[in-house]
Amino acid sequence: MDALRTPDERFAALPGYSFAPHYLQGGGRRMHYLDEGPRAAPVALCLHGQPTWSYLYRKMIPAFLAAGLRVVAPDFFGFGRSDKPEEEATYTFAFHRDSIVGLIEALDLRRVTLVCQDWGGLIGLTIPMDMPDRFERLLVMNTTLGTGDVALGEGFLAWRAFSNSKPDMDIAALMKRAVPGLSDAEAAAYAAPYPDARYKAGVRRFPNLVPDRPDAEGAALSRRARDFWSKQWAGTSFMAIGMQDPVLGPPAMRALRANIRDCPPPLELAGAGHFVQEAGAIIVEKAMASFSA
Repeated sequence: MDALRTPDERFAALPGYSFAPHYLQGGGRRMHYLDEGPRAAPVALCLHGQPTWSYLYRKMIPAFLAAGLRVVAPDFFGFGRSDKPEEEATYTFAFHRDSIVGLIEALDLRRVTLVCQDWGGLIGLTIPMDMPDRFERLLVMNTTLGTGDVALGEGFLAWRAFSNSKPDMDIAALMKRAVPGLSDAEAAAYAAPYPDARYKAGVRRFPNLVPDRPDAEGAALSRRARDFWSKQWAGTSFMAIGMQDPVLGPPAMRALRANIRDCPPPLELAGAGHFVQEAGAIIVEKAMASFSA
């Protein structure tokens, strides 16, 4: 196998994360996902970004379950409990997108609410246009579409430069800085999947996959997605913004909202940053109320 697999013991007793692991096997690799709630219920498909994993959704999952939803939260390859190819060239836009499409099809997910942030949006927002019968709602947080025809913001360029300068990124320290009030144990949980730098190829690769020119991989796909969300999307949407995010904060989210048909005014979380899921249940509660209005 061309991938590393984080030892299970590193995931023991993580604070707030008592969910049972599930795995999808294919192509010699194993993808991890959480699957909570009634199998026949509408689905909240929760997609994380960099350098996080499904642990990011631990505070939102109980609120989705309380609302009667099934929650499926995968770890992208290279992240969380999923296998981690060591070769950085393995990680491409198509590789990540195909893996999520494969999960949706393998589990036959329907009546889906796409819940996405960061790379969860860069990848996830390109999927419903190719399987619109499966998706009903969108809950989008601090992300963008990588269309390649819009200049990347200074905040993202600074993040990419920082990430590229840290091949063995201290993920626990980063999360402590980014999320006020995060405990040492929670910060360590974010770093649990990565015993050493060899396990971080996927983490290193993501910032360099953002399409930054019209002919970059994923750019044409993302432009097609932009057209879908602005002209063809027939579902209901909700947007939450961590207002302290220097990378994909208010300017990026206002631009994205302009390209989502009938997206209502966003929930603005004044004290939240990029990892807005840490705000927890309030986002789910406000979204569900908006969806049923």
